[in-house]
Amino acid sequence: MTTVKAYGATAPDSGVHPLDIERRDLRDTDVAISIDYCGVCHSDLHTVENDWGGTSYPIVPGHEIVGTVTAVGPDVTKFSVGDKVGVGCLVDSCGHCGACEHDEEQFCEEGIHGTYGGVDRIDGTPNHGGYSEAIVVKESFVLSIPDALDPAAAAPILCAGITTYSPLKHVGVKKGDKVGVLGMGGLGHMGVKFAKAMGAEVTIFTRSVSKVEEALSQGADHVIISTDEAQMTAAAEQFDYLLDTIPVEHDFNPYLNCLKYDGVHIVVGQLTPLEPALNTAALVLKRRSIMGSLIGGLAETQEVLDFCAEHNIACDIEMLDMQDINTAYERMKKGDVKYRFVIDMASLKNA
Repeated sequence: MTTVKAYGATAPDSGVHPLDIERRDLRDTDVAISIDYCGVCHSDLHTVENDWGGTSYPIVPGHEIVGTVTAVGPDVTKFSVGDKVGVGCLVDSCGHCGACEHDEEQFCEEGIHGTYGGVDRIDGTPNHGGYSEAIVVKESFVLSIPDALDPAAAAPILCAGITTYSPLKHVGVKKGDKVGVLGMGGLGHMGVKFAKAMGAEVTIFTRSVSKVEEALSQGADHVIISTDEAQMTAAAEQFDYLLDTIPVEHDFNPYLNCLKYDGVHIVVGQLTPLEPALNTAALVLKRRSIMGSLIGGLAETQEVLDFCAEHNIACDIEMLDMQDINTAYERMKKGDVKYRFVIDMASLKNA
């Protein structure tokens, strides 16, 4: 075992502060990684503050990890010392269930084996995430970072990127499709970029008139003010797909009416019951559907990294030092980030 510096929480109200954690010795198929950058996800904040229940403390968040290989186990074949690599939301799976056999490890029948918040399948020790100097990960859950990508801006692709790319790819978004993106945060702005690169005509739905120019600057073809009844009426039955990235409780009903028949409302943000209730007539009478989506498997996560390199897509980021993470959390609660925080881990290593 090796002791490394990290930042983590010890209680729901403790904030995130310095901790020492243990990283395991290399197994035969393991890759040791010195972490250079780690993106900050809303899931980190929810887990630290136990918003979803079930957090086991101490907890070290971070599942948007980009770093450099420092050592490999004797059976590792894909990576060498010095390679630029990434680790996303998953660090293991059973490998043999139907989901795993179809490269959908996020739906492993054993349950999700997250980068943090769970325990190692072999020795039962806690999984700790990327707010740390280094990490040791099974080779098959390590990703190659293309040379064309800026390593810091690549970090959020490992969560925000795959979360929005995967459902758009799954439903087959193509040239000529009309895609609406609900919400313009870390997920939404990536959804716009992916849908545009796939050839779609893209519209951002926002509640605020003040965000129209910003939305257009992100590459959207159109902007609809969702609080404007006339604009929403004009949008009726116009869209093939809606990518719903709004993370808080909201009314699905007005948006469903914007879908064509056979249209799909894709949910990647809200994880709570619907309130107000869903009017299922909007589904039945137009054969519309609501689909959820959770990150993506390892093969698809590598695919989205390569897609971003090919299409010159990057997440818009704001860099911060590890020591400023609690301030960043408070800003996230206020929506004060354009569009994703990324931690420069040199600030932790050099502290």
